[in-house]
Amino acid sequence: MLPTVLSPLGMIWQARTAARIARTSPEKAGAPVICIGNAVAGGAGKTPVAIAVADSLMRREVTPHFLSRGYGGTQLGPVRVELGRHSAKDVGDEPLLLAMVAPTWVARDRVAGATAAVSQGAGMIVMDDGFQNPSLFKDVSILVVDGEYGFGNRRVMPAGPLREPVEDALDRADAVAILGTDHQEIEKHIGGRKPVIVARFVPTLEDDDLSGMPVVAFAGIGRPAKFFETLSGMGCDLIATRSFPDHHNYTIDEIMRLVDAAAGAGAIVVTTEKDSVRLPEEASGMVRTLKVALEWRDRDALDKVVAMALQAKA
Repeated sequence: MLPTVLSPLGMIWQARTAARIARTSPEKAGAPVICIGNAVAGGAGKTPVAIAVADSLMRREVTPHFLSRGYGGTQLGPVRVELGRHSAKDVGDEPLLLAMVAPTWVARDRVAGATAAVSQGAGMIVMDDGFQNPSLFKDVSILVVDGEYGFGNRRVMPAGPLREPVEDALDRADAVAILGTDHQEIEKHIGGRKPVIVARFVPTLEDDDLSGMPVVAFAGIGRPAKFFETLSGMGCDLIATRSFPDHHNYTIDEIMRLVDAAAGAGAIVVTTEKDSVRLPEEASGMVRTLKVALEWRDRDALDKVVAMALQAKA
């Protein structure tokens, strides 16, 4: 009922987004740009895909620089993220994770951020998010979709989770990355119109020892249930789970309550990498971080998508 009531507002949002994209002439950065985005609000797995793209570029001896808006941070940019100097409150959580892999820039003005990256030696810009931002020319756009959630009720905000209609997003995408089991038959819906690359989240080998352990798990990401399911799939005994808002900045009191609950059950406290960079410094040693990576159904398919941007560079 509520989505129907809010549908007129969704139409207004849709019209404004379409008009903004149509009236903007994208600027080129001086290096090819691969944009990793999604059609829904909230987490779909953009950052892990961005990291996988950067890895593919580095294996080809191309120097990628990440570009992010820095959601949740105070820095307007352009600023190059420095680990140990910047916190999640400064630049957001995702840029801190990206900066562990390759040079990373935060900029609300994407063109200015890309220009700064190129001036510092970027051979390719990997833009984490920004699919609906038309200011910067994109040589390749990858639309990331959660295979279980799909596109929700397929309504535009606030009537649903979409930032724009599904078909509008697919029209602008050069490829679609489906993460997790495709319960929504997204690949069937695309029907060969776009290249489809498929992957699933798997824990890194260093976290194999979590299997069978009693765990108190918490997460402040787009869909915490995905994290809890990953732990269950690893064989963890989930004593308790706690969900926080996406990009939540934790207090020491919140963490101590979780630590106390775990201690009473003989369990350990576990969270995601994205959450770990938002922990208070004094609490970081009390929480175990589960590191995950993407396992691609066909790694060559990802490399072929990356090659599209390399052709632009040539």
